[in-house]
Amino acid sequence: HFVESGGGLVQPGGSLRLSCAASGFTLNYYTIGWFRQAPGKEREGVSCMSPADPSIYYADSVKGRFTISKDNAKNTVYLQMDNLKPEDTAVYYCAAAVFGGSLSVQRQCAVMRVDFNSWGHGTQVNVSS
Repeated sequence: HFVESGGGLVQPGGSLRLSCAASGFTLNYYTIGWFRQAPGKEREGVSCMSPADPSIYYADSVKGRFTISKDNAKNTVYLQMDNLKPEDTAVYYCAAAVFGGSLSVQRQCAVMRVDFNSWGHGTQVNVSS
């Protein structure tokens, strides 16, 4: 179970930090990720991190602007979003899954985008002047 928060209305160039509090399980061994869905568009993977892969996946559209992090003590995942653009407007969701094998974190992110079926309500981010 996830509860996303931290969204809001921000001007272009502004920043927001999204939070995703997990309950009912601990995140330590999970691949975690942030996803977003804009009106009329498919859900897309924004960023994912895996305990089995030291690299972190970021969509090309957010590289250098967004940072994913995790606080194991709080069982919470964060997404720091800087230099926001109008095209970042979307509902943002988090997800987590356990993967075996040797899939890259990018591939794990792609699998979660399609196969994860416990999406929360998300948090709305609006970037507009």
